[in-house]
Amino acid sequence: MSIQPADLTRAPQLADRLTAARRRFFVGRAAELDLFRAWLAAKEPPFSALHIFGPGGVGKTTLLWEYARIAGEYGVPALLLDGRDLDVSPAGFLLALRLALGLDEGASPIDALARLQRCVLLIDTYESLAPLDGWLRETLLPRLPAGALAVIAGRNAPAPAWRAELGWRALTRVVSLRNLQPDESRAYLARLGVPEDRHQAALALTHGHPLALALIADVLAQAGPAAHLDLAQEPDIVRTLLDRFVRHAPSPAHRRALEVAAHARVTTEALLAEAVDAAEAPALFAWLRTLSFVEQGPQGIFPHDLARDVLDADLRWRNPQSYQELHRAVRSHVVRQIQASSGAARQLAFADLLYLHRHSPIMRPFYEWKVLGSAYGEPASADDEPRILEALRRFEGPESAAIARYWLRRMPHAFTVFRSADGSSPGFITELMLQEPAPEDTRSDPALARIWSFVERSGPPRPGEVIHIQRFWSGYESHQNDPALHNLVALTLGVTWLTHPRLAWSFTTVADPAYWQPMFSYLNFQRAEAADVVTDGRRYAFFAHDWRVEPPAVWLEVMEQRELATDLTPAQLEAAPPAPLVVLSQPEFAGAVRQALRDYARPAALAANPLLRSRLVAGRGGAESGVAALQQVLREA
Repeated sequence: MSIQPADLTRAPQLADRLTAARRRFFVGRAAELDLFRAWLAAKEPPFSALHIFGPGGVGKTTLLWEYARIAGEYGVPALLLDGRDLDVSPAGFLLALRLALGLDEGASPIDALARLQRCVLLIDTYESLAPLDGWLRETLLPRLPAGALAVIAGRNAPAPAWRAELGWRALTRVVSLRNLQPDESRAYLARLGVPEDRHQAALALTHGHPLALALIADVLAQAGPAAHLDLAQEPDIVRTLLDRFVRHAPSPAHRRALEVAAHARVTTEALLAEAVDAAEAPALFAWLRTLSFVEQGPQGIFPHDLARDVLDADLRWRNPQSYQELHRAVRSHVVRQIQASSGAARQLAFADLLYLHRHSPIMRPFYEWKVLGSAYGEPASADDEPRILEALRRFEGPESAAIARYWLRRMPHAFTVFRSADGSSPGFITELMLQEPAPEDTRSDPALARIWSFVERSGPPRPGEVIHIQRFWSGYESHQNDPALHNLVALTLGVTWLTHPRLAWSFTTVADPAYWQPMFSYLNFQRAEAADVVTDGRRYAFFAHDWRVEPPAVWLEVMEQRELATDLTPAQLEAAPPAPLVVLSQPEFAGAVRQALRDYARPAALAANPLLRSRLVAGRGGAESGVAALQQVLREA
């Protein structure tokens, strides 16, 4: 507990120095300060209780100090009590008030306060005083003078009773304290002595959380301004922040629920039931919703960015095996959601899957992770056509626009437009599904002939199989360089890749293949230069994937390993590509099996059998050579 500037019993010289030091490092909080000054300036106080809540380290205590200083400027006495320092009982609270007022033993602090016309009672760490909430609201605070203000700061939102009781509802204001804005964070870093060229990296790591900014400043001061900033490399910072966010999880299941919420894009009861415990899921979900650093939206709950990063980094560093198990549990739930849902729900489920790639150094730059799931795709309408054609004419040229016009007439359902939550449309994508192109298709679109020539050489479709061609994609304001648009393109294509039952090949085209090469290497899409097409004097590059060689289920297994690899580089992916596999037609497969049976006892002859380059054999792994693996397959059959 402490006595603030309006009390003359403090030591003036030290108090002044403390106040000046705190003032020098105080930044932002303009709205919160304006609200408090409005109360001080009003003849008739507009409210009597101000609840301020937010996660640990977000600056609640610092704001209370500033409130006390401002109250002193107005000549209003301000008392600051900290819930950590007093006995949690009515008698303990009254004792703390008496000591803060400097009263003799036996004197009534309520009577002393009643003699004041205006006063401010600042209560910090209110979560420690939760058992006293009813007593304070119903007994103590009503006995304060009419011109008093109780400022209550804690990690949790006020109890429902503050809103349920009509009197307090009219006299209460609630402020959810959040991280500093980017400009405020930069000002704070400057006051902490952090060089300007390190500000952006510090903001990316801390998301503007004040305590995290201060800790980063300490790291740079000790390790030098060129020090690498990474939560995974700073366990002391993680430990400090973790203690502020989650001081006491009631049980291991609660801690696991927190870790799930940090790892998943959004968390639902259904996810907790699969990843933690089905019986406890409702209670765990309800508990998560009470935490000050957890927010909720239409799709589920999610922690603030820094809390998410700290919780996730702590588990990865502390228990890598447990981290991998949690990742697989979350991922299994997400994949099942993709398979079981449709339409917009399926797009959101794939957003959950894409989000699990966010730690990959290869995938991270290509997407806007914070806005995943905030927009969706739907079939284009006739009203969308002029804007689609205008975008292609502006960014690619009249030839591309003419090709798109042909496909709009031939296959209008191939065009998907993206819609944001506010109804605006950032762009579109075109997905062609063809078993075999018609002569008119190849005449109207030069890419079709080149793609089909590539497919015929590399693995022609079998009866009933479909070639999937992502032919165009663009934003309306920019062409292909908006990470938020990349989110939507990835969601649309990913859903097609994982759910279409008869895909043979998928092709996707980009205007800047060098930029996109790392991502497509990560996704196991090969560069298909023979399919590239030139329109309006510009070359458009294709990447391709044969889903017969690497089916979606196998592809998902590969992606799972890459999601967990935080040190994977494009050079590693491209240094040793796997030997190409072959896709055999049914007659070719039957002939290869008959020949293998004839050559079973002749390894030299078996070595030439095409089954050795099929997934049937190559996908077995193990220590056997190719011939030995083929012999084993034949024995099992």
